[in-house]
Amino acid sequence: MSLEQDRQFNTMFYEAFPDAQGIVEQMIAEGDRVAVRVTWRGTHMGKWMDIAPTGNKLNITNTAIFRIAEGKLAEIWATTDTLRFMQQLGAIPSR
Repeated sequence: MSLEQDRQFNTMFYEAFPDAQGIVEQMIAEGDRVAVRVTWRGTHMGKWMDIAPTGNKLNITNTAIFRIAEGKLAEIWATTDTLRFMQQLGAIPSR
């Protein structure tokens, strides 16, 4: 994901989940890389992709690795539990 793609994603995310808060659960740094595991909590109050606001609570974990170059963020690699995310929005049934 490019930095611009990350900015666009964050804009969409905070429009859909304006009360979202990220709690840093773990952070590890080595060399030019920083790994972060974050738990996100919020309420679905705006349109997310094609899903109308549901008022459902969100509680997901995201892991990201950042590469720093010359004191600036150069690259981001991130993963999210998308299945759990979509289940919490009611877009995919839970078991």
